[in-house]
Amino acid sequence: MSDARRLVDKLWSYCNVLRDDGVGTIEYTEQLTYLLFLKMAHERAQRELNPQQIVPSEYSWQTLLDAKGDALETQYRHILEELGKRPGVLGTIFRKAQNRIQDPAKLKRLIVDLIDKENWSATGTDIKGDAYEALLSRGAEDIKSGAGQYFTPRAVIQAIVDCVQPTVKDTVVDPAAGTAGFLLAAHEYASRGSESMTRTEKNHLQHDFAYGYELVDGTARLAAMNMLLHGIGNPAGDSLIEVRDALISDPGQRWSVVLSNPPFGRKSSLAMVGADGLEAREDRAIERQDFVVTTSNKQFNFLQHIATILDINGRAAVVLPDNVLFEGGAGETLRRKLLRDFDLHTMLRLPTGIFYAQGVKANVLFFDKKPAAERPWTDRLWIYDLRTNQHFTLKQNPLRRQHLDDFVECYAPEKARSERTESERFRSFTYAELIARDKVNFDVTWLRDESLEDTDNLPAPHLIAREIIEDLTAALVELEAVAAALEPASDGTPA
Repeated sequence: MSDARRLVDKLWSYCNVLRDDGVGTIEYTEQLTYLLFLKMAHERAQRELNPQQIVPSEYSWQTLLDAKGDALETQYRHILEELGKRPGVLGTIFRKAQNRIQDPAKLKRLIVDLIDKENWSATGTDIKGDAYEALLSRGAEDIKSGAGQYFTPRAVIQAIVDCVQPTVKDTVVDPAAGTAGFLLAAHEYASRGSESMTRTEKNHLQHDFAYGYELVDGTARLAAMNMLLHGIGNPAGDSLIEVRDALISDPGQRWSVVLSNPPFGRKSSLAMVGADGLEAREDRAIERQDFVVTTSNKQFNFLQHIATILDINGRAAVVLPDNVLFEGGAGETLRRKLLRDFDLHTMLRLPTGIFYAQGVKANVLFFDKKPAAERPWTDRLWIYDLRTNQHFTLKQNPLRRQHLDDFVECYAPEKARSERTESERFRSFTYAELIARDKVNFDVTWLRDESLEDTDNLPAPHLIAREIIEDLTAALVELEAVAAALEPASDGTPA
């Protein structure tokens, strides 16, 4: 059995033990995160060459090993509270941390039997990182916890990164980092051939290559730990995951690559005021002169934010729901801007049934930022349809990386886009064709749905049922957005 597999099984067996006490997978992963960090800090403090004291001795791993019974729980709680007040990575990982393991005997077993017996700082970060990733993946399957909303299918991430091809010269950001899946995949891709890189390049890969923003404390700590276990960042340094709402302001910094799957859901938790002076009401106002349209639609605002933070000649790949393709008003304005000021060159229409959040019909937009010019930058948009006549489910028929092989081959990242060729699922549409469409609608289909043509070869009943649920849920999401838009603001004025 591989080391990673052994470790996953060991971690998972402890999760099953704690489930009886009401500790879910994500809560368990959070507790592991705190304890793993303390153990890794302990290993660094104990090493012979260049020992490093990351955690003050009174909050160290050793104090947990020494404590027994109720004193262990008291000490653990004290450590969580105190380290949560610290800056940098410490603060990101321990912010608002709470002990969910109420049984001191089980806590002791977790500390002594599972974590203390492994060397988490040793070479082979892939083993530790892969084990942690596997745990996060299982946590995402826990629908009740809502963790799946932060989890982009790894096959999709892998294919996107294989197309964008980040290098050691790039800086990569995810303004909605989740558990850092995009950042890890980009880092892994850029690290290929690292044995022949200079010390400066290796240093850049570890400390300056990847950066993420995450609004939710619990998810941010999982992302920060995920990166540390994959050898990215410094446990004693600044956090590469910033805990804040990325939409609040222009951070001032620019990145050469943006990879992101902004959270699904339509309403922003904030009021936005764009350069057009209009206001989309919510709890408090944010004025962003870099936003060309004012909307409370989170996806549109993330798209505008990404347009701002992407460097000139930078490249972006963003997962966005179908409504971004066809909605009028702000949507039409943004689509026109994308075609004019950016080279919007590729769109991947994702199949249904691949996200943990139900009712999600999504696409990946690939675009490059260009300097100001008289003529539009988009020459033609290539669309790959992986949705029509494709049937995936999370359990029985999950989407795998090989299902995206044809798309990556059609994308042809090694070739000039002028060398691309059309196929059954891959078509191109010129700028003139797109601009001429009603509301500059990108919701283009050309394949015939076989289930409508050939009733003798319908998908299996459970697939049909699942697709009906997906469609109904997507319709409910749209209706909820309409209802929310019609609700009066808190001062009684219409939205």
